[in-house]
Amino acid sequence: MAGRTGERLQERTKGRDVRTSNIVAAKAVANAVRTSLGPRGMDKLLQLENGEILISNDGATILSKMKVIHPAAKMLVDLSQSQDIEAGDGTTTVVVLAGALLNACSALLAKGIHPMAIAGSFLRAADKAVEFLQEISKPVQLGDRDSLLSAVETCLSSKVVAQNSDLLAPIAVDSVLGIVDDIDTSTFVDLNDIRLVTQMGGTVDDTELIKGLVLTKGATKTAGGPTSMKNAKIALIQYCLSAPKTDMDNSVVVSDYAAMDRILREERKYILEQCKSIKKSGANVLLIQKSILRDAYNELSLHFLAKMGILVVTDVDRGDIEFICRTLGCQPVAHTDQMTPDKLGEAETVTDVLMEGGSAKVVKFTGVKNPGKTTTVLLRGSNEFVLGEAERSLHDAQCVVRSFVKKRFMIAGGGAAETEASLRLHKYSQQLTGMDAYCFQAFADALEVIPYTLAENAGMKPIEVVTELRKQHAEGIKGAGINVKKGMVSDMYELNIVQPLLVSTSAIQLATETVSMMMKIDDLVVVAHN
Repeated sequence: MAGRTGERLQERTKGRDVRTSNIVAAKAVANAVRTSLGPRGMDKLLQLENGEILISNDGATILSKMKVIHPAAKMLVDLSQSQDIEAGDGTTTVVVLAGALLNACSALLAKGIHPMAIAGSFLRAADKAVEFLQEISKPVQLGDRDSLLSAVETCLSSKVVAQNSDLLAPIAVDSVLGIVDDIDTSTFVDLNDIRLVTQMGGTVDDTELIKGLVLTKGATKTAGGPTSMKNAKIALIQYCLSAPKTDMDNSVVVSDYAAMDRILREERKYILEQCKSIKKSGANVLLIQKSILRDAYNELSLHFLAKMGILVVTDVDRGDIEFICRTLGCQPVAHTDQMTPDKLGEAETVTDVLMEGGSAKVVKFTGVKNPGKTTTVLLRGSNEFVLGEAERSLHDAQCVVRSFVKKRFMIAGGGAAETEASLRLHKYSQQLTGMDAYCFQAFADALEVIPYTLAENAGMKPIEVVTELRKQHAEGIKGAGINVKKGMVSDMYELNIVQPLLVSTSAIQLATETVSMMMKIDDLVVVAHN
């Protein structure tokens, strides 16, 4: 009997140690990104394994690049990625919130509350918090451009490119709304229909939204061909405009000059026939896919195409083919015999453009006839760091608009929503009895980590700020949040500091699910490789 009691005691000790280890590791990850939260959050300088450096304050980006070993810490990295997929924004918020919930779990475990009771109560508290947020949310229509811009500017305010939000916010809104099937009824939008093209040179202010297509390869001018074309008929080929070659096992033996001359004449005739079939189809712009097997083109084919007045763009990446076809309405042609007029796309103008502030050239396709629901954003930046962060920031901004497409409600930012949910949960917990009451109160306190951290990162006195927030919310000011610019508590709705409901509800639900899962773990087993 004594032996069994000893075994149970050992099991309890082991479970407690594993949970403590998990909590410590996960909280370390949360604390690493906590200083990045909010418009006054700091950026992180990341050094990658290959020696490259990265500057970002995006939670998902920072965590995805961190070398994390502990399994519980990896769960928080995955949590950030899940939030990025679901809402696109709030990736730092969800990790900071998970850290606060784990801190609350430590206190509850110290009081002797069973981990399963904590996990169950936290899940119920999260559902209640989401319900409260839905009650205080305000409906928004996709046609309400001002509200969408306000939410996007709130998202961009915490980014490295915050000073460019006046330009990037309208681009984010217009690019997403441009691919929505029906503004009134659609609840889904695929951001893969928006192509972000980065081009070094100039500044972020030179970024533009293009209702068409941009290729970062300039038009080929080695043979003196055209560099612009009006009323363009566009062909996209996946075969090579060069002489055929033998395979690895065979070879051609040339014994005299006459045979060499015949081979050259046949090659010339072969390439000329290919170029004639392209011209016969009516194409005056030709896109050639990059080939790894042999030369996709040669100087002779470019010479023939130039004489025929065809604008040529070479080395088109295979991964871009689908987007190009959807945008231009053309079909890829795999063999010269299949080159027919119905395979061509159309555009009003195709122009080879020298980018301002740099030596690089791009080809712009504008005035696309019968385009698919696609659009292109040409991002500019002075160096790789600015370009990379601008691309990530614009993607987050587009995800904010996508969140409104999924769920058309908005709530106040600046920690207002979390404070209101915390206050209501405290009131609701007074109706509960037993362990639930303790757990709901701990959950409500954990929600206040968001306004606390926002105030802390802004250089304000967090305890005083959170106390003032509680006071104003108790008086019925649901939009009271932290105004970091003036260092005071203000009504966020009056300042147009809003965010999608989906970002906050997703963060609360995902963080709670992860923490509850960690509470149910009582052992760590390392599996050996076979």
